[in-house]
Amino acid sequence: MNRPFTFINSAMSADGKISTWQRKQVRISGAIDFDRVDELRATSDAVMVGIGTVLADDPSLTVKSAQRKAERKAKGLCENPARIIIDSQARTPIDADIFKKGEGQRIVVVSSSAPSDNVEVLREKARIIINGDTKVDLPYAMEQLHNLGIKRLMVEGGATLNWAMLSNGLVDEVYTFVGNVIIGGQMAPTLVDGEGFTDTSTLPLEMISAENIEAGLLLKWKVLNLRK
Repeated sequence: MNRPFTFINSAMSADGKISTWQRKQVRISGAIDFDRVDELRATSDAVMVGIGTVLADDPSLTVKSAQRKAERKAKGLCENPARIIIDSQARTPIDADIFKKGEGQRIVVVSSSAPSDNVEVLREKARIIINGDTKVDLPYAMEQLHNLGIKRLMVEGGATLNWAMLSNGLVDEVYTFVGNVIIGGQMAPTLVDGEGFTDTSTLPLEMISAENIEAGLLLKWKVLNLRK
């Protein structure tokens, strides 16, 4: 299967949470890690999030550094990578920051059961990709994105999308900044939620590197047992 080289990047607390149980963001990392994330965005063809992240955080997913934006322009690219939302039922608000901030392509991937009125409204703001019956068929979506020229894909969550991507064998590497805070909460999202693997089907990782950054630890992992 042809698909982009795909990596997940996320910050999480020492107890593995990526936000509070109220789905409110907590500052987990600092300026150095923010700059690292900006570099990852600037060197990717696209950045992808799930609809839950859009509704909870309303991210713009833009490149922040003026120098990095200039470097992209010098290469004949848009200042920002393509920004992709996985949104089976076309619930993305038309006034989302992804549509309002920064130049560049926007892509919303929906299922065929998404309300047609919602889809047509979003079509005014983004390229629409339709696949899957009641939810997006992620393996097929990755093939479609590859065919659009997206060869390096950054996934910025959230927990449900991370699970869907990992459980379908669609992720090559995982980067996690582990911060020096505890969030807690049984209902707080972790790095990967979803259905979860069983004790006989856990997904193995291979350590690439571990690096102290500020008051936290950046872990880089290679995902094994990939679907090719």
